[in-house]
Amino acid sequence: MAIDALGQAKLVKEGKISSRELVEESLQKIEQLNPKLNAVINRRSKAALKEAQNVDITAPFAGVPLLLKGLGQSLAGEPATAGAQLLKNNRARQTDNFVRSLQQAGFIIIGQTNTPEFGFKNVTDPVLYGPTRNPWNTEYSPGGSSGGAASALASGMVTLAAGSDGGGSIRIPASFSGLIGLKPTRGRIPVGPGSWRGWQGAAINFALTRSIRDTAALLDALQVVQPAAPFQTPLFTKGFLHESTLPLANNFRIGYTTTSPVGTPVSPDAKNAVMEAVAFLRQEGIAVKKVKNPLDGQKLMRGYYIINAGETASMFAEMESSSGKEIKISDVELVTWVIHQAGLSLDAVDYSQTLSQWDQASYEADKMYDDYNLYLTPTTATTAPKINQALISAELIAKMKKATQLDKKERLQLVYDFFESSLELTPFTQQANITGQPAISLPTYVSHEGLPLGIQFIARKGAESTLLQIGNLFEKNGKFKMLRK
Repeated sequence: MAIDALGQAKLVKEGKISSRELVEESLQKIEQLNPKLNAVINRRSKAALKEAQNVDITAPFAGVPLLLKGLGQSLAGEPATAGAQLLKNNRARQTDNFVRSLQQAGFIIIGQTNTPEFGFKNVTDPVLYGPTRNPWNTEYSPGGSSGGAASALASGMVTLAAGSDGGGSIRIPASFSGLIGLKPTRGRIPVGPGSWRGWQGAAINFALTRSIRDTAALLDALQVVQPAAPFQTPLFTKGFLHESTLPLANNFRIGYTTTSPVGTPVSPDAKNAVMEAVAFLRQEGIAVKKVKNPLDGQKLMRGYYIINAGETASMFAEMESSSGKEIKISDVELVTWVIHQAGLSLDAVDYSQTLSQWDQASYEADKMYDDYNLYLTPTTATTAPKINQALISAELIAKMKKATQLDKKERLQLVYDFFESSLELTPFTQQANITGQPAISLPTYVSHEGLPLGIQFIARKGAESTLLQIGNLFEKNGKFKMLRK
């Protein structure tokens, strides 16, 4: 196994290398690789090198260089643009609890990675910074919204990169870039003080990794119960790193599907990835059975867009109040503008009914785990799209520019319509965000064209240890396919 973040920390603790040397090495790689990949949008070289002089060697990731995602991960004094033209000069006034926890875990923050404007897309191509490219093939996207993180990690700029996941934004780029991507259980990871609910609990911060042990150790370091937080998950006192190495329980059962939850096509590659995994699991003596998703995927996605739109309208109202200026169509990208307009048309009934729908979906989804330990799907329905692939038609773009002329129903339908092509690429990830369940993408498959595609396992709330155990089973049997740096 190539050296991972824990491996780097071990070298620092043993005095075989200094944190400053690791930081310098990462900064050199960024200097060399970033002009081609456009993964990193901001560097804090001087501050990082200074911080690397004073490392707590008792911390699990002592002295390891880390890139934050340039969206929702605030470090005081650093840019806080969210990939948005509207915030291009904005800087964070405080360090949020998630970033502070990363620092307490020993990481040295060296910069920020690229992200689509406000994280709305499953590809990373903000007008503000330009598109990020996939190290496997630079004609393709690494995905989004944690696309810069995936590109930086897959290319070897760092050994671990922070990300966030509101609809697959860790798992999608993990699939497209050949990485491990875990979305923990809602309430597991630090939130606040600036933002507490994150798309009403759908969005959660964590990271992309190259080893299961890094994933497990990071979860151990970050898991917390915050009395002030709106969502709570009990601490896992057995330790994720310890539990990840244990064998699976007796009579372990996995349900699987290759059918899109919204009825869209699924590529032969995505199906093959799952069926190869099914064959391996059966070879390991694990019971695997094809099952039907119990949830109404299209209805849930419409509700998902309602929450996105409502949250966007609320965010923009706060910005307008603070600045005293009205946000205009020229201030933001067209996708953002239409989501905003859809949010302005909503009322409290729409919002309340959607949250009730989410609660019911969580209940229905949980019942599956009375019979199965895990649920297996493709992570994405295809391999990565090309950088220049048109995901919105010219006809829809023309209609989007006239969104203010539409009524509520038409605006919401327009959001569903312009996301339709994007959703076809990645229909499998959003439901775990809606239900709050943990899910992980594992890098087990590479297409004939040489592009990776992940498989996704979803577990009952609180059962990340089971996801890590299944990940360890694939990893130790040599099933992971990652880009050699």
